[in-house]
Amino acid sequence: MVLLKRILIIVFIFSMIGAIISCSKNIEQIGTLEGTVRIGPIWPVERPGENPPVSPEVFEARKVMVYDKTGKKLIEEVDIIQVSHSQEGQYSVQLEPGTYVVDINRIGIDRSAEVPREVEIKADDTFKLDIEIDTGIR
Repeated sequence: MVLLKRILIIVFIFSMIGAIISCSKNIEQIGTLEGTVRIGPIWPVERPGENPPVSPEVFEARKVMVYDKTGKKLIEEVDIIQVSHSQEGQYSVQLEPGTYVVDINRIGIDRSAEVPREVEIKADDTFKLDIEIDTGIR
């Protein structure tokens, strides 16, 4: 009887250990891609050092696009959150570890020297990628 109880306790302990290991494998490891986005010029004949107010629609229309490593399959379309009424915004997205291609959705003649760019996201780590979008307005 005592031996049977010990065997049952051992079986129970091993089954609990197995369940814990199984659950821990299901917990996804994630990393973060984040950065600052600066959009400008916004107005024609904008002089250096001027900081004209920027309408929220300027940021709402633009997204940070995250593709798989081939650059063909869209993984995430990330909103850019405007900081105050400035030409600066922030974005952040959590991704599974892996290689991605980051770009922007181009509005009109928007361009950026920083993207497209291949990035490596690691578990429990943050990859910072700042982007400057040149609207082409002159």
